[in-house]
Amino acid sequence: MTPPISVHRVHPFRLGSLVVDPPVVLAPMAGVTNVAFRRLCRRFGAGLYVSEMITARALVEGNAKTLRMAAFGEDEPVRSVQLCGVDPEIMGAAVRRLVNEIGVDHIDLNFGCPAPKVTGQGAGAALPLHRHLFGNIVAAAVDSAAGVPVTVKMRMGVDSSHLTFLDAGRIAEAAGVAAVTLHARTAEQLYSGSADWQAIARLKQEVTTIPVLGNGDLWEASDALDLMDTTGCDGVVVGRGCLGRPWLFRDLADAFSGRSVDAPPTLGEVIAIMRAHVELLSDTFGADLGVRQFRKHAGWYLAGLPVGAASRSRLAQAGSVDEIETVLSGLDPECRFPPGAMRIARGHTGGPRPVRLPAGWLDLVGDPRPPSGGDPYASGG
Repeated sequence: MTPPISVHRVHPFRLGSLVVDPPVVLAPMAGVTNVAFRRLCRRFGAGLYVSEMITARALVEGNAKTLRMAAFGEDEPVRSVQLCGVDPEIMGAAVRRLVNEIGVDHIDLNFGCPAPKVTGQGAGAALPLHRHLFGNIVAAAVDSAAGVPVTVKMRMGVDSSHLTFLDAGRIAEAAGVAAVTLHARTAEQLYSGSADWQAIARLKQEVTTIPVLGNGDLWEASDALDLMDTTGCDGVVVGRGCLGRPWLFRDLADAFSGRSVDAPPTLGEVIAIMRAHVELLSDTFGADLGVRQFRKHAGWYLAGLPVGAASRSRLAQAGSVDEIETVLSGLDPECRFPPGAMRIARGHTGGPRPVRLPAGWLDLVGDPRPPSGGDPYASGG
């Protein structure tokens, strides 16, 4: 056990009738936050667990992949989904489908994705530049949600010359969203450098009637406490920090309650979690696809551990559950993480990189019309 890292109880926050206690949200991540991963993380602690991003037009048109991504397990206490779109009318229709047909309890609007295929269509992190269009989309989602809480997740802006987060936060608050989240980087930064937590503090000063949540560089429970103490934000949104570390949600629950936080698990304990993850993925997607889905997670689980390159390579290329088990059973269960291993970056690490935008996007910021070409169709970011 490590000493307690908090001497005060961090309070839950509300999203309409939903109470998020502890004040922790799993960030939507493409190819990661599926039913299996959400179920695994919930075993370690409570919080709000959001699905992968889906796109409004694909949902409205009944795209089969998107409908599968919008499915939830019967055991999920809160059905939370992230939605991306550029057209207020289509966004409204998508929200009505989520509420009336799928029965979601929470909708998060994506205005932070930096992927070129998303920003190149004026969506994700590119959209708040067009403040009138942004406001119309948010208002359409809130109006169509019929009381289901709608939140907004965004970045600081496209780049340091085009910061949008303060205006976007005020617009979203006025439109009636239940909370706003800021990933404290620009789209140009991608995942490079350090998150600017002071931007979260500035947003908290501007947006005063709804919760403001912070995201960026949350690798350990102590980071979450530092973020909340530094910025005054109302909760944290955890992304890359939980990749290969689903026990982070247990650590966060303990830290926010003032309890001692456990030391990182032994490799034997990590192996047990990996086996559970493989089983959940296989139950959800079938054994073949489940194994393929797991391979990227294997590297995240072992990041920082003194495990040989041969074992890592075999896991990255495993073709069956039996192959995974053969590798795992040959590892030393007493092996431990060295100091600092929890802070090794996992997931996306690229950047900075110029942001792809539609032609003339920076010259038409006052135009309330959706970009030509319509909504992005590819769900998942």
